[in-house]
Amino acid sequence: MNSFFTIIKSDYLQRTRSYSFLITLCASLAIAYTFVPEPNTNYTTIRIADYVGYYNSAWFGYITAIMASVFLSLVGFYLINSGIKKDIDLKVGQIVASTSISNFKYLFSKVLSNFLVLMTIICIVFTMSIILFMLYNDGFPFEPFQFIKPYFFITIPTMFLISVLAVVFEVLFGTYSVLQNVAFFFLFTTIMSLSAKTGSDASLDFFGNDSVLRNLEEKVREISKSDEKPNLTIGYTMGNRDESKKFHFNGIDFPTKFIFSRLVLILFGTIIIVVISPIFHRFNVKEQAASKKLEPIIERQKVIKEISLPSLPKPQINFAILPLVKTEFLLLLRKGKRWLWLLNLTGMILLAVLPLKIAHQMVLPILWFLQVSRLSDLTTKEITNNIQYFSLASYRPISRLFVSQLLAGIVLMLLTALPLIVRLGLLSNFSEAVSVTLGGILIVVSAALFGIISKGTKLFEVLFFMITYANINGIVLVDYFGGFEHHSYYMLQISALIIIGMSISFIKRNYQLRQ
Repeated sequence: MNSFFTIIKSDYLQRTRSYSFLITLCASLAIAYTFVPEPNTNYTTIRIADYVGYYNSAWFGYITAIMASVFLSLVGFYLINSGIKKDIDLKVGQIVASTSISNFKYLFSKVLSNFLVLMTIICIVFTMSIILFMLYNDGFPFEPFQFIKPYFFITIPTMFLISVLAVVFEVLFGTYSVLQNVAFFFLFTTIMSLSAKTGSDASLDFFGNDSVLRNLEEKVREISKSDEKPNLTIGYTMGNRDESKKFHFNGIDFPTKFIFSRLVLILFGTIIIVVISPIFHRFNVKEQAASKKLEPIIERQKVIKEISLPSLPKPQINFAILPLVKTEFLLLLRKGKRWLWLLNLTGMILLAVLPLKIAHQMVLPILWFLQVSRLSDLTTKEITNNIQYFSLASYRPISRLFVSQLLAGIVLMLLTALPLIVRLGLLSNFSEAVSVTLGGILIVVSAALFGIISKGTKLFEVLFFMITYANINGIVLVDYFGGFEHHSYYMLQISALIIIGMSISFIKRNYQLRQ
């Protein structure tokens, strides 16, 4: 039992003391700040028809709990889905395998450490919601129970399930992070669509927000005296804030069925860990060396050959950047299993044959997201493989090595989007073709920038997942590839973001070189 708690403690401390966790925590705080809009802003996060709630304790508590449940489900998985992989990379797994701890205890300890990491962020968000209430409230008293209850029944069970999914995906897909990323992306999208269709079925309410949302709809229906179901929107909706009407929301009494369903989901997650425990590899990961045919030993007579130094060719010094670009591009192509390129080729075919609007707005962001594992370590693979000092000591590491990494990433993104770019060019939609090109460059620059800042892959993976999911759901604000209609200054804005991101990347990389 001591080893069980030791693994939880050490894993939790190792994660929370990392630089990437600090960066992600700061990003989470910045986003949590927007969960409840400031009174003078022109957007809403939860809106029922033309109504929003008064800023009392219940509205703050329930709205921030719902937003935290969805938001941290979105980004939390990518923050915690490498616990077992880190043990393999750090050679800790072999030590764990030599102990008497069972597979279930080890996996469940990983679940609990994942859960504690997410709960750390939840506690910060919870504190932020109370501070925002003190700043924004409409003169209503502070009621702590209206904050504690929704977080306890809505957010905490969801975080436990996300912790379970992170461990399950690591066991099933091993060290193939691209499979984990893609599988969770489609799983999350499916859960969101099912949550919108299940209605009153509490057993399928993964995020735990259905009971609250139905109560909000009923209150608005009573106030508006309408028999029609009011239109409810969750997310960042811009405009018409001043025209919103307000109503009193005093929280809800969660039904027994809902509370029981949340407990069942936690129990179900624990059962899943029990089921997958027998198939856990327990760090018996062997590198399969290619079998070589043994050649018969033939005794050969030694022949001494003289070497004439003057006849040897003179070494040629080549400082061209093209060989480096080729090498970096091949590293991107060869990363992961070869059969995964079937998904990329399928996406490229869909870009060529599907209706232009669907190909541009749906297929392209998903296809580019499939490259997340390739781009996320574009500038951090040297640190991962412990050769950062060797690479920084090379000839002109910024103007040659760093630039070659950027160019290789840009070539990869434009190659995958080539069918769409060609279609747009043939239709004389040159502005949209340029927008796609700029979008690919922006993603590569963002991957390089966030990799340099965080010295890891998690921050970019989290942000790229959020942006991709938002684009698929038609949120125009985060459209970076010109899939939706924009004003005439759109391409200038994207170009400015590219220049700013590239400038910061070069400055930061140059600073690292001088250290």
